[in-house]
Amino acid sequence: MGERPYGTPGRAVRLGVRYVCTVDKKNALRAGSVAAGTTLMMLLMSSPALALTRDDGDDPAPKLSVAETLGLYVAAPLVLFLVIIGLVMVLDKSKKA
Repeated sequence: MGERPYGTPGRAVRLGVRYVCTVDKKNALRAGSVAAGTTLMMLLMSSPALALTRDDGDDPAPKLSVAETLGLYVAAPLVLFLVIIGLVMVLDKSKKA
């Protein structure tokens, strides 16, 4: 006779490791190929940027210098962050112990 199913009534529970939801190589390969195929199709179906072709009404702004770029994207956020921290500290109404 074949083995009885795990946890059959009237039988002692068989000790040992019972794996549930194991992933075999076939399923892993299938999942990987579906993910890779989907990614590849998304890349192939996307249109190119066409950055060299000007559109009607395209009016690019003048380029920023290095100092202007650092001031706009580094210094300004840091100053704003410090101002917010200062306001929070000054306007803090909690009682100090």
